[in-house]
Amino acid sequence: MAVDSPSNSHDASSPKRAQVVGTGLIGGSVAAALRKSGWHVTGRDEVVAHAQRALELGCLDAVGTDTEASFWVVAVPTARLTAEVKRALAHSAAAAAVVTDTGSVKTAVSESVSDPRFVPGHPMAGSEQEGVDGANPDMFAGAVWTLTPTDATDDHALRTCQRVLAAFGSDVVTMTPQRHDALVAVVSHVPHLTAASLMCLADDRALDDAPLLRLAAGGFRDMTRIAAGHPGIWLDICGENRDAIVSVLDELAERLAQVRDVVATADRDGLRDVLTQARRARTNLPSRYVRPQELLEVRVPIPDRKGQIAAITMLAADCDVNVADIEVAHSPEGSEGVLVLVVARTEAQRFLAALAGQGYHPTTRDLA
Repeated sequence: MAVDSPSNSHDASSPKRAQVVGTGLIGGSVAAALRKSGWHVTGRDEVVAHAQRALELGCLDAVGTDTEASFWVVAVPTARLTAEVKRALAHSAAAAAVVTDTGSVKTAVSESVSDPRFVPGHPMAGSEQEGVDGANPDMFAGAVWTLTPTDATDDHALRTCQRVLAAFGSDVVTMTPQRHDALVAVVSHVPHLTAASLMCLADDRALDDAPLLRLAAGGFRDMTRIAAGHPGIWLDICGENRDAIVSVLDELAERLAQVRDVVATADRDGLRDVLTQARRARTNLPSRYVRPQELLEVRVPIPDRKGQIAAITMLAADCDVNVADIEVAHSPEGSEGVLVLVVARTEAQRFLAALAGQGYHPTTRDLA
């Protein structure tokens, strides 16, 4: 299969060369973030005009396929994801090239692609805007970006992804594909369906009572904001993650039935308990830290064995510990290295305890 060559390239010799496949809102934002981080970025899209528009907007350095790129991001709809990931792996000529993706569902693509260079991923970010005209290089700053390495994923590929995405300002979290899909059903997929259902309810009622939507205040608008997202992407998401979504919808239906009963029986104490729990959980949602004095370096000796980085970063996710940066210091002798992770001081102790419980021997050091 012939591969098209990049056009308008002004820095083809750059040592940091990236390829983005799919130049819509997310792909365009990834491309812009990569350029902001110093990468020379080539992009292609099934609709050539979309890639050309990304070039015009400054998201790309070139249009086409850069087979020598060392970092590839596939940002296409779920239905085309597996095919495009395989195509990227086949076209990447660089020996150490890493391929990741931005798909909202991870199990299917993770089970379909077994290559050490592939690191499945999902940025928890977006916008109501559509297409590359809404692209924003800062879209991922402060946003969670989940990586779901498989048994085949190489440690080098995982570490590369973690460092590139951390440079965007992303909160990089590592977990299994199956766990990811179960969790995003709760925090992303079902909330979208709930917002859509509430919006449809209001729209239907407005047919009989025209002023209804004019009364929609800030709370209603905030709660239903995500219903403005493009419907097309949700058809594939709901198909790919059907079982997890249906399970969470069942739980939500049970919760709503309980709230209905509390309201119907005028159970003030029961209603207060529900609202208090919700308020406490909402105010305790995690926030990011940015000041260096709040960070601590955790150094973990690790054997030179595949899967160690994935195991430790998944342990961090289990402990609700954010890893702000990561690197490996290799020993010139022997078969051990040191995994260096930067975490919040307030989170370090529980992480250290978890590491010790798994047989690791971590130490800490202040940031220089």
